Amino acid sequence: MPSPYREIFSAPGAKAFSGAGLVARLPLPLTHMGILTMLSETTGEYALSGLVAGTFTFSMALLGPQVSRAVDRHGQSRVLPVATGVSVIGLAALLLCATTGAPTWTLFLCALLAGLMPSMGAMVRARWTELYRGTPRLNTAYSMESVVDELTYVISPALAVVLSTALFPQAAPLVAGVLLIVGVALFVPQKRTEPRVLPRAEQPSGGSSSVIWSPPVLLLALTLLFGGAIPGMVDTMGLAFAERQGDKALSGLVFAVYAVGSGISGLLFGARALSVPLPRLLLIGISGTALSTLPFLWVDSVAGMVAVVFVAGVFFAPTMVVIMGIVERTTPEHRLTEAMTWMIAGLQSGIAIGAAVTGIVYDSFGTTAGFSVGIGAGGLAVLLALCALPMLRRRINRASRTAASSATAPEAVAAQPLSGPSQL
Repeated sequence: MPSPYREIFSAPGAKAFSGAGLVARLPLPLTHMGILTMLSETTGEYALSGLVAGTFTFSMALLGPQVSRAVDRHGQSRVLPVATGVSVIGLAALLLCATTGAPTWTLFLCALLAGLMPSMGAMVRARWTELYRGTPRLNTAYSMESVVDELTYVISPALAVVLSTALFPQAAPLVAGVLLIVGVALFVPQKRTEPRVLPRAEQPSGGSSSVIWSPPVLLLALTLLFGGAIPGMVDTMGLAFAERQGDKALSGLVFAVYAVGSGISGLLFGARALSVPLPRLLLIGISGTALSTLPFLWVDSVAGMVAVVFVAGVFFAPTMVVIMGIVERTTPEHRLTEAMTWMIAGLQSGIAIGAAVTGIVYDSFGTTAGFSVGIGAGGLAVLLALCALPMLRRRINRASRTAASSATAPEAVAAQPLSGPSQL
């Protein structure tokens, strides 16, 4: 591991909270694919399975930021056990309903409750931010977190399929629930790295509205929504190409290569000190992501798909790191966890919507039209980034000036002579 990554783990408690966070974040992708596999095995209805799994994903996209908002106001140790308990109860009820043949509506209700699962990726990033705010190590930590996200989304779906087909249909969601309980139970007691919560008297009166209405957060979440449609397109078209080759297992190679490309670039990006302004890096990353969709139009085999997907993945993790960096610079500390969760929610929603729309378009109009979904989404993401650029520059510059004045304020006060009563 490069030295920058060794350095970030030198802080007391860093290894412990990141390890616990890894265990606690595996359940999200494991639950989605686990529900899909479980219901397809128990009911034989793929449409119902997809709808219930999608209900869980979109429920978490909507409820996850609300959980994180409560975390910002009350602290991780007070909110995470409650949210985890409700989510696990919903997941357990879903298993029971699926096993006993309960009415269909109960499956959707349970999936909604399970969606209260906390966004542990945001919780871990909030702790890294607390440790390394304003230092180059924070960029390295964010890069590592993006790579960890990639690994969980590669490992967990494959593990879910194996568990629910080789053991019993309910195995994957059951394991997901256990991992969530264990991970949160290990994560919460680590108080010394938990982000500080402002006392209620110090919280701004305008904090009652969601941080999603902050222009930087809203525009970046929408950018990730459209950008996320690209890996969603890759998911669907990877399956389509593998099926045309007569072996759906080949789709796993496509997904793995995308994660490998993203992971390698993320690690290299995190090991470098940033000298280019974040807004410019955002435009470069989003533009590269969009342009990397064009070669898909000439793909005619799984081998070609693998090569193009690798290039597309190279831009993904660095762009996510840059976006998280901008969010950290432009969002008040006491609202950061919610803002980061909105980024993850935007990405997850984009992937789900992109996969669904690509499937519909592919079935109706063919391969070229299916790839065009990703191309169109990439173009919209570039337009949003271009529109957001001036505002992001202003916000980051303002935040830098504020930080600089705060850093020099104590010295300025100390330098003033205390010679008269009016200065006391």
